[in-house]
Amino acid sequence: MPEGDTVFRTARRLNDALAGGTVTRFELRVPQAATADLRGEVVHGVAARGKHILHRIGDFTLHSHLKMEGQWHVYGRGDRWRKPGYTARAVIGVTASDATRWESVGFDLADISLVPARDEHTLVDYLGSDPLSADWDPTDAATRLRADTRSIHVALQDQRNIAGFGNEYVNEILFVRGVHPETPAQLTDVAAIIDLGARMIRANRDRRDRTFTGDNRPGQTTWVYRREGKPCRRCGQTLRRGALGAAATSERLVFWCPRCQPESDSSVRGH
Repeated sequence: MPEGDTVFRTARRLNDALAGGTVTRFELRVPQAATADLRGEVVHGVAARGKHILHRIGDFTLHSHLKMEGQWHVYGRGDRWRKPGYTARAVIGVTASDATRWESVGFDLADISLVPARDEHTLVDYLGSDPLSADWDPTDAATRLRADTRSIHVALQDQRNIAGFGNEYVNEILFVRGVHPETPAQLTDVAAIIDLGARMIRANRDRRDRTFTGDNRPGQTTWVYRREGKPCRRCGQTLRRGALGAAATSERLVFWCPRCQPESDSSVRGH
């Protein structure tokens, strides 16, 4: 599932192409909204909220979530699509004020809905604060994490606590902070974890290739993520892999260094 920085860049690219344009083609290829037609309406903008993308068009909001496979592409009108047409779930064509014509296509979108703009809040109000948004509230994020009784690895990925962090970020954040992933969230320095995470995702926001180590070379961009069995870049200890989740069906892979992220008494009891 894409991380928040990937979704942010996607929304920015869509906004650059569509904002201010008049809709000339509008197709939602999903049963619940197949008859919707916003041709003639103006695109006010496209924004990201955590891992959600919001097209604000006329008096409506088109909401989409990329999930695991979803992608939004931007094309010049008439350009050949880079994915099969049968995988397209949304097509939005616009003509800009300078007569430039653009087309955005959402492929393999797992979640898409169209609601009146006044109801947009019903789709995203449950989300925690987003470190890439103008209204980022680290105090609210810390309050939510401190109230979470689960492991910090699970709590930090819960979009109701903080919107935007996925599994790669969580693994890297906890390594840099030296926190074992099974430590209860309430027993960690949540303010420091949140501050680090916000700085990480903001640093990666405008990069084409995400890096946590500062090294962009292939295979050198992460500290622990997907590096099980390899030596820790700090201490040389062999990195480990496990799985954690709020439920068996929502487990995510966990990577950590047993020396740099030692188990606390509470995390040992959680085994």
